[in-house]
Amino acid sequence: MSKQHSTPLNNDEEHTSAPQKVAVITTGGTIACTSDANGHLLPTVSGADLLAPIAPRFNGAQIAFEIHEINRLDSSSMTFEDLDSIIATVHKVLEDPDVVGVVVTHGTDSMEESAIAVDTFLDDPRPVIFTGAQKPFDHPEADGPNNLFEACLIASDPSARGIGALIVFGHAVIPARGCVKWHTSDELAFATNGPEEPERPDALPVAKLADVSVEIIPAYPGATGAMVEAAIAAGAQGLVVEAMGSGNVGSRMGDALGKALDAGIPVVMSTRVPRGEVSGVYGGAGGGATLAAKGAVGSRYFRAGQARILLAIAIATGAHPVTLY
Repeated sequence: MSKQHSTPLNNDEEHTSAPQKVAVITTGGTIACTSDANGHLLPTVSGADLLAPIAPRFNGAQIAFEIHEINRLDSSSMTFEDLDSIIATVHKVLEDPDVVGVVVTHGTDSMEESAIAVDTFLDDPRPVIFTGAQKPFDHPEADGPNNLFEACLIASDPSARGIGALIVFGHAVIPARGCVKWHTSDELAFATNGPEEPERPDALPVAKLADVSVEIIPAYPGATGAMVEAAIAAGAQGLVVEAMGSGNVGSRMGDALGKALDAGIPVVMSTRVPRGEVSGVYGGAGGGATLAAKGAVGSRYFRAGQARILLAIAIATGAHPVTLY
């Protein structure tokens, strides 16, 4: 991990106090991508180069930046080990009392997962802001610089304290809990299923996620229990089901999930439906009410990606899953 400090903009001024610091953690993603000779996007841009276009927009006497470059990944390649690194880096930079906020640049494919993981372990009032881009760094209409500027602006704003991790993207400010990528290409990439001010459980002590295995199982009409059985056979410690409707699956999958629950495998029911909450009201072998009676946990407004992260954290820390949703 490399670390650089920006130079205050007004170099000739004498300052009576050091500027406040915003720590910028870079991980890659489209915001750091350029096109290769074949037109394929690859994350090549350094943290310093990402920050260069927006740093002059701040008063260097008041705000300084420090850059922590973790890696340059397409976020679809993020593993739990990479997530552990992001969480550890956030906690490390917050040990500095001069840091007023943190910005994490990240790919949009899994930004919602990383954001909720950081939020769940965040026991600090200072904001952690996730941002990125839908267009690459070398695009003539790149949206990354403005997203990064607004993320840094909010990270340095006292009004952002005490509300956890946020995603700042396309002029929107969205709490991490309940956030979901809703559009593949629109510059307003994210929306939320959560309330305007989501409840945040007490922060958990940081625990390693790299050794946890949680699989997402999609439901569809006529689905059997084959994927449930295969996931457990492969060592899954927990299952998230992307169910139909308000949290239902067919009877054959329901039978397999019931056996998993009987065997002590935690199961969380999410839904493939874009909006609304999961509610266990239907009976039958695959009905949400039947599975809830066996111990399945409804994900409420969390969709499968974030539900998986919360279940993995529950397994890693020993917390009961229901306390995190």
